[in-house]
Amino acid sequence: MNYEPLPEPAPLPEYVLERRKNLPAKMTPVTLEGQYVKLIPLDLEAHTNLLYQISNGSPIAIGERSVGAYDAEAMIWRWMNGGPFANADGMREYLRGSVDAPNGLAMCTIDLELNHPVGVATFMNNYPEHLKVELGSIWYSPIAQRTKANLEATYLMLKHAFDLGYRRLEWKCNALNERSRKAALKMGFQFEGIQEAHFIVKGRNRDTAWFRILDHEWAAVKIQLERMLE
Repeated sequence: MNYEPLPEPAPLPEYVLERRKNLPAKMTPVTLEGQYVKLIPLDLEAHTNLLYQISNGSPIAIGERSVGAYDAEAMIWRWMNGGPFANADGMREYLRGSVDAPNGLAMCTIDLELNHPVGVATFMNNYPEHLKVELGSIWYSPIAQRTKANLEATYLMLKHAFDLGYRRLEWKCNALNERSRKAALKMGFQFEGIQEAHFIVKGRNRDTAWFRILDHEWAAVKIQLERMLE
């Protein structure tokens, strides 16, 4: 097969390469607060029991919001690497993997109206030498689904990472996870393709859909997300 060779890329500007020096592999803990949610570093002792209570299928009642008994597998855990969990200890061990990851920062999402944890989102697969990081291991309780929690949490994480100087923000999900794929596109991520046989998860093959936002795309995406949040 004949093909035209691609041009060799020019060296990156020194000011871009300099950004890498101040970005640790383990992202610096930070609190990110918006109108609807606040993201704080996940604390296994403080947050696990609360997160388990709003993600195990039992009825939920917090403030003026309530959710009846639900299928936790279908509504939260089907496309995740773990869950549903028999007890809080099982969830704690699952969350520990994100908390202890040498190149990750797990964030607990606090719903400001409820003043209660409603889910988790993680800066993961952080490669400061390449100025890229992934938003992943994201899940929300039904008490927060169909609210602006995921939208604003993603906005806050994207803004933080691009403000730090990252060039590429990634979003990956099981290729069968239509809800996650639609969410990525809605929030301004660009679809890049599907990597087949990427993982084996829960004894099954996982093909992975890849999405990304690049730094030169961020200004337009930021405006789009802010309009959506209004």
